[in-house]
Amino acid sequence: MSARTARAPVAEASAPTARGGTAPRGLLARLTTRTARTRLGALAGGAVLAVLLWRLGTGALLDGLRRLDGPTLLGALGIGLVTTVFSAWRWALVARGLRIRLPLGPAVADYYRALFLNAVLPGGVLGDVHRAVRHGQSAGDLGRGVRAVVLERTAGQLALCAAGAVVLLTAPSPVRDEVRHAAPLVGPAALGACAVVLALRMNRAPSRRGRALRGMLAEAREGLLSRRNAPGVLVSSAVVLAGYVAMFVLAAHVVGADASVTELLPLAVLALLAMGLPLNVGGWGPREGVTAWAFGAAGLGAGRGLAAAVVYGVLSLVASLPGIVVLVARWYTGLRAGARTATSPGARRGAYPRPSPSVVPSGSVVPSGSSAPTVPVVPAVSPPEVSREKYAPKESARLASSSFPFSAEPSEGRPMTPESV
Repeated sequence: MSARTARAPVAEASAPTARGGTAPRGLLARLTTRTARTRLGALAGGAVLAVLLWRLGTGALLDGLRRLDGPTLLGALGIGLVTTVFSAWRWALVARGLRIRLPLGPAVADYYRALFLNAVLPGGVLGDVHRAVRHGQSAGDLGRGVRAVVLERTAGQLALCAAGAVVLLTAPSPVRDEVRHAAPLVGPAALGACAVVLALRMNRAPSRRGRALRGMLAEAREGLLSRRNAPGVLVSSAVVLAGYVAMFVLAAHVVGADASVTELLPLAVLALLAMGLPLNVGGWGPREGVTAWAFGAAGLGAGRGLAAAVVYGVLSLVASLPGIVVLVARWYTGLRAGARTATSPGARRGAYPRPSPSVVPSGSVVPSGSSAPTVPVVPAVSPPEVSREKYAPKESARLASSSFPFSAEPSEGRPMTPESV
């Protein structure tokens, strides 16, 4: 038996093991991509909605939607205007901290467009990705543009978590006892984890990833915690969070929830925290499930909680409708710019400016087939007193002199003659 024959069974035996080891890795790599995560999140959000409608029915939901009227929709538009302007202001402050320019007017328009895309596209974050990339490209620094949006959204989430912790610890809610029992354990555990991570980072040799992390922390400190930006970021985050809570209270009153603002405040915080979960369809899914459970636990009815969450989603969509105007305006501007570029001289391939008629002296030979017009000039000696400006070559003749084979520059202001060619 040859060595090749002896090695063959070994290779055949190891092949299934290699294939068995790489197949799960390939499947895991496909499942961890951004597209796969978005699709899985959309499926999970749709499943949550389907289960809620199956268990609770559509009676309270349809009744809440029928109660929507003109003043309610106008109130949603007004609340959306306030929250969008202050969110755009926070974005502009963070961008200034990162040393990239972002005026408030374009920031408001881009934020409206991002809100609308977040509301109608799966995942709930594609609008933010779009505005991050567009701002980075327009500013000439894609990395800083993306980091500005990430820091701006992080500031909003931090404000929600901080205010939510205070509300859930103090206000009566279905989870107040659980939060109070978990707070003494969660706080020290989080601080200990941060201390361990910092100790490992300090003892490790400096690396490229470590330098990148330090750079990101420095940008976060400059964009969010600097003396110039911190007050504005704090005020804008507080106003935006208050606007979200006001929208939820409006939705609860539309569906007929007989509760005060103090009672609805912790329920609104729970709903807003649930919206941050990535398992949603444009924000729909976990918000409805958590709100239905919270309303049921608070004695307000799970069906009414589902209706309040759905009405809140509808009001948020109405508040983002100005983003359609921004999309249409930007699309129309792009079409006009493209049409202007296409009709400009020399924009099409092979299009060249037509040559100007050249002055050809009499007696010159013009190539056959040429259609260039000729203006005969009688050769004569100009008198000495004739001024030079009278017979100065015109611009058309000067431009055509480089393209027409028998034209030339007149010398000393005299008319061209056959001898001067």
